[in-house]
Amino acid sequence: MAKSSKNILDEARSSIRQIDVEQARKMIDDGAAIIDVRESDEWRQGHIPQAIFIPRGFLELRVEEKLPDRKRPVIVQCASGTRSLLAARTLAEMGYENLYNLSGGFNGWKDKGLPWVAERQFTPDEITRYSRHFVIPEVGEKGQAKLLDAKVLLIGMGALGSPTALYLSAAGVGTIGIVDFDSVDLSNLQRQIIHTVDRVGILKTQSAEESIHALNPGVKVNRHEVRLTSENAMEIISAYDVVVNCGDNFPTRYLVNDACVFAHKPLVDGAIFRFEGNATVFSPDRGGPCYRCLYPEPAPPDMAPSCAEAGVLGALPGLIGSIEALEAIKLILGAGEPLIGRMVYFDTLSKDYVRVLKVPRDPKCPVCSEHATQKGLIDYEAFCGLGAGATTNGAAHAAAGR
Repeated sequence: MAKSSKNILDEARSSIRQIDVEQARKMIDDGAAIIDVRESDEWRQGHIPQAIFIPRGFLELRVEEKLPDRKRPVIVQCASGTRSLLAARTLAEMGYENLYNLSGGFNGWKDKGLPWVAERQFTPDEITRYSRHFVIPEVGEKGQAKLLDAKVLLIGMGALGSPTALYLSAAGVGTIGIVDFDSVDLSNLQRQIIHTVDRVGILKTQSAEESIHALNPGVKVNRHEVRLTSENAMEIISAYDVVVNCGDNFPTRYLVNDACVFAHKPLVDGAIFRFEGNATVFSPDRGGPCYRCLYPEPAPPDMAPSCAEAGVLGALPGLIGSIEALEAIKLILGAGEPLIGRMVYFDTLSKDYVRVLKVPRDPKCPVCSEHATQKGLIDYEAFCGLGAGATTNGAAHAAAGR
């Protein structure tokens, strides 16, 4: 015999314990979990601070990941207590042993004057644009709000900066800063995909801003049309949450690394050379190394050829730049394990193709160690042998560092 909705609700009430908001508050204080099974728009308008958001339609698919302990007390909550009662019944069928339904739901909680919070209010365009992010447990609406509030600085808008900027803007990073004083050249277009033929001759920052806004008008672009130097680096970098190095010369690499160490900013780093490339994250504040730990001193200038001299396969920076964007997004979200102390290395002509290398921290590093000897920024042109008075030990790392 078919059951009516009333029959199903009556059966659920007889098997699921009902509690009021005061009992729920005490249980939460004592360590009980609370699941909010309402829809996304209801959650955005307000929810209990400790609640775990799992919409009713995704409950069976996500609850085991969020609550693996089936013996833990679990309060199920909706707006008034009806949907949550049915959800609790489902959890009981899945083997959860200590289930409680919040009678009166979120409305009753709010009416009692108990604490609640409201999420960021997304615009209709944002809800549609980032809908695929919202359903990822590691991102969701909280994570998307972090992305929208984040500020990321890109050093260079060439081969690596192009895919990095496009993917960060597509992801909704709210503010993207670009440091580059160069103009678009026809020879750039083989690999610098953010620029177009009709923009040859204009500043790369302007070209990049046009492409970013064509993709996502909501992104704020800060154009720093200057050469990064020891005089301006700290002021520029200090305004951002994450720095991504997309530069192609050693003085800039050492300058950006040292400035990030002194400013306590994580540095996502990528490098390319013909068919090879690598990506990593330098963050001594998180226990990892800095660029100086890996390369204490630069290679001689004649061992560090430019892209024009050595060449670069156009598709390779797309691969490395995408990884740089991904690592920046992970740092913003606090999701997973960033590439701190590890380097992804690609040799696309080798049978190994990709390897993950360990990058240890140097306890004697002159910049990031406990007993660092360098306390400020220096003349990096001279340090890299491009100015008077330079010294170097000739450490050969042109390919690995490019």
